[in-house]
Amino acid sequence: MSGAYLQEIFSSVQGEGPFVGCRQVFIRLAGCNWTCTYCDTPTDPAPKTWVMEKTPGCRNFMTLANPVEPVELAEMITSHYDLTLHHSVSLTGGEPLLHTQFLKKLIPGICGTRAGIFLETNGTLPDKLSSVIDWVDIVSMDVKLESSTGTKTPWDAHKRFLTVAARKKVYVKVVVSASTKEAEIEQTGKLIYSIDPEIELILQPVTARGGIVTPSVDRVLRLQERALKILQNVRVIPQTHLMMGQL
Repeated sequence: MSGAYLQEIFSSVQGEGPFVGCRQVFIRLAGCNWTCTYCDTPTDPAPKTWVMEKTPGCRNFMTLANPVEPVELAEMITSHYDLTLHHSVSLTGGEPLLHTQFLKKLIPGICGTRAGIFLETNGTLPDKLSSVIDWVDIVSMDVKLESSTGTKTPWDAHKRFLTVAARKKVYVKVVVSASTKEAEIEQTGKLIYSIDPEIELILQPVTARGGIVTPSVDRVLRLQERALKILQNVRVIPQTHLMMGQL
């Protein structure tokens, strides 16, 4: 089967990382190979239906059946959205790299944005990234800290992933909680430095929900200081789309 299972497609502003505020078309694919305690995305890898916004920014959704063929989806996106008004198309999830064969057929049909294809990924599948890196323009890579996700950090996989991602424009994002350890941030900084010390690190304070505790401002600043002793570019950016009430 060449089709993939989707969750939703809509037009909104990027709410995380250094491209905050940029207009994007978001393609959210279903399924993930990682489990994070703070995740706010549906976990069903094969939902029967998905939703697509009919008018950019209006939240008037139509429900469609899964799975979807890549050529069909590309035609739907280009007919519903003026891609020339968008910074990029964000491939997100879940984990979009679980669908590399689908992406190879989809991406050529959705060209025309101002900055290309924006991949949001958990950074754990380096071989999958290698197979599609030539079709991607910007990589937003997570480092999955054990203190925030509840799962052991895959440091070796993250390093191999960042080595591949560094062929394109890339930044690294880590979600930090009240329990994040300075040693974890230091190890993240050293990992980035070993590939390219100019790669930007974004510290994203976790959004409080379901008993998850947001770190104090003092704590976040200490973590940033620890990272700045290793890297040139370290910024603290919360989930701004939630502040604006955006999708």
